[in-house]
Formats: sequence, C-alpha cells, structure tokens
Amino acid sequence: MNLHVKITLICLISLFSFQTQAQDTFTMTVNVEEADNNNGHIFIALYDSESGFLSKPFKASKSSIRNKACAITFEDLPSGTYAVSIFHDENDNGKFDTAMFGIPKEDYGCSNGATGFMGPPDWKDAKFELKGNKSITITL
Repeated sequence: MNLHVKITLICLISLFSFQTQAQDTFTMTVNVEEADNNNGHIFIALYDSESGFLSKPFKASKSSIRNKACAITFEDLPSGTYAVSIFHDENDNGKFDTAMFGIPKEDYGCSNGATGFMGPPDWKDAKFELKGNKSITITL
C-alpha cells in the first residue's frame, strides 16, 4: 500500500470516528408551565451528579417568561444521569429568595415532580436517564 492510500485511509477512519462520537450527544428541552405571572425570569439548572445536585450545575440558563411559561434547550449532552431544578426569580434579583428557616419565597420545581419534606428535593427523586433526545415539563 502506498503512502497516499494509507493517509487517505487514516483520514477516513478519523472522520467516521468523529461522526460516531458526535452522534453520542443529545438535546434536552425543559418546558416550564404555570408560573404565577410573567415577572422576572426562570432560572434552570441541569445537574449531572448527586454530589453537585442543587449546588453545582453541569449547565444552567435563564429565560424570560411569556404567557406564564418558557422553554430552554440544552444541547450536546452526553448520555447519562441528570436532574433539573428551576425557580421563578419573580423579583429579578438573580437569586432564589427564602424566608426564615429556608422556606422558599419564590416558586420552584424539579424534574420528576420531586419535592422535599422539610428540606430540598433529593437527587434520587429528581434524577432520570438521558439516552436520546428528550423533553420534560416542570409545572410550578
């Protein structure tokens, strides 16, 4: 085999492996419904580990609200286990406001409808597997 054929073959193999690798990522859309109003923004966080859940997002975004709803799409996600949390920053101060004892002043939600009892939701209740393109809905 001459040198040009070898180089061409190597380039083709590299191209096919790159395409295979690129196909291993997915898109996930988070739809948020039934906000109290259109004030402020919805903050959406995507977590990829239990240890970072509710503290260290894998990806995050914020969205304006129209008709008491919004949607955010996360792209290029590898397959794996994820969880989503959201909150409605109604006063638009960039943070999740809480009252005494950490009681939330603003609406929030998690994937799978996970809620906490006397505290925040647990990873085990909010997690889900991403193995393909996915859309989830969180109702406030």
